Amino acid sequence: MHINSKYCRTCLNIGLVLWLGHAAAAPDTDGIASVTPSEAASMQTAKAAVIVDVREDQEWQDQHIPGAIHIPLRQLKTRLAELNSYKHSAIITQCRSGKRSAQALEVLKSAGFTKAYTMSGGLTGWANEGLATE
Repeated sequence: MHINSKYCRTCLNIGLVLWLGHAAAAPDTDGIASVTPSEAASMQTAKAAVIVDVREDQEWQDQHIPGAIHIPLRQLKTRLAELNSYKHSAIITQCRSGKRSAQALEVLKSAGFTKAYTMSGGLTGWANEGLATE
């Protein structure tokens, strides 16, 4: 029996995404569902999640995560329609350190987003893990 290595890698990637999604569902110590920057990066790479950066325009222009969607927290409620295609997919909120992303998480949950998480440590944590920014 011949096993296709591309098929095996695909199955492993799917398994990793499912495991990460399950692990992410567990709330951290303050009751907020969160993922680590590494988990967020893996989920984004596997196209299993989208990252929403809720920082202000100048912060975004200075540095951001490649592929993230930028919607400042103060605009989130009025721009929720832009995220409707992710309503039942994993969506990860991210700011500088975690406070605004936790607020954004609550906005998304209140609007019916069923798989919303915050990224622990924010962009600071992302950079500390050596992950790429633009």
